[in-house]
Amino acid sequence: MIDKKVAVIGGGPAGMIACGRLKERVKKVYLIEPNMFLGKKLRITGKGRCNITNIADVEEAMQNIPTNSRFLYSALYSFTNDDIISLLNSYGVATKVERGGRVFPESDSAKDVADALKKYALGKNVEWIKDKAVSIITKDGMVSGVKLLKSSLEVDSVIIATGGASYPLTGSTGDGYKMASELGHSIVEPKPSLVPIVTHEKWVADVMGLSLKNVSITMVNEKGKKIYTDFGEMLFTHFGISGPIALSASCHLKKAKSAKIYLDLKPALTLEQLDKRVCRDFEKYVKKHLQNSLDDLLPKNLIPIVIKLSELDPHKEVSSITKEERRRLVNVIKSIELSVKGTRPIDEAIITSGGVKVSEINPSTMESKLVSGLFFAGEVIDVDAYTGGYNLQIAYSTGFLAGENA
Repeated sequence: MIDKKVAVIGGGPAGMIACGRLKERVKKVYLIEPNMFLGKKLRITGKGRCNITNIADVEEAMQNIPTNSRFLYSALYSFTNDDIISLLNSYGVATKVERGGRVFPESDSAKDVADALKKYALGKNVEWIKDKAVSIITKDGMVSGVKLLKSSLEVDSVIIATGGASYPLTGSTGDGYKMASELGHSIVEPKPSLVPIVTHEKWVADVMGLSLKNVSITMVNEKGKKIYTDFGEMLFTHFGISGPIALSASCHLKKAKSAKIYLDLKPALTLEQLDKRVCRDFEKYVKKHLQNSLDDLLPKNLIPIVIKLSELDPHKEVSSITKEERRRLVNVIKSIELSVKGTRPIDEAIITSGGVKVSEINPSTMESKLVSGLFFAGEVIDVDAYTGGYNLQIAYSTGFLAGENA
């Protein structure tokens, strides 16, 4: 046990894992978290179910981290997905694996995960201070303390694990960026990531609440270059689209000036196969109007929109639909065009893209290259990933590495 005092600012998953590792290594740990609960944001993730991590190995996980994945190499290998699952199991949280390798608690309760991490974080040598950190005190380029609203602490090291700027009501208000910036760190402008997408098309409001499974999207930039493709679930909203594949697509809107999304409602079928399928449906409903012939193929409230986008008459009898008209219908089903207007604001984003510049942090220790004894963990760093449990794994892994070295 090393005779040191370390402060961890932030009681989210990164901060709790950092505390848990620190309590095994140093004499005194201060956990600075003004919220009444530890893991407040964690308790609402995954609609209250908590997508803990993903079973993908590190190399595959790296492919799901579009921002600064190489920086995380040491962290992801130091504390893996197996490690977090084993840790939670040891505190009585059984897990299960769902589609896409997503890991959830068997209880479907994010609270169980947060409570287990809280037990891991706290201990006899850990003092939870329900106060707000204002700034880091330094002397001769080294950390010497933390200034709080009501008092100050003398410490040997500090881990900033304050989260990003998304979901500010949970305490992620960007304070970590301010503290890091005051000490000379560069901050990559925080932008929303894993955030619903706003479209120019107004018809999306007509199908608001419609959830689609097993569809695919392809996103292209202003030059027509493909920048993202994905398959899975999607949701229409009154302003555009949301759901897992739309949220992951939003990660790529930071660099694109404008973008279009092409939605394939039947990705398992080629154009030719879909055309044959439509022909069979038309034979089955040969005496019906077009608008009443597609119930076997499409969600009911999407049918009038698909017909309108195909520039067809909904009241035309199926028997008189021409081959060319049928081709137009098939093409729309395979490629509904959506023009991206932007994203919802950062306070609606699941995570923040941007943060403390990774070139100013030692990737092997999470220590600042500018200030001795200053460490970073979690979303405050300029790293972010797609949906699927990868962002939480980043929090655990960077939290562990910071705790190991602080």
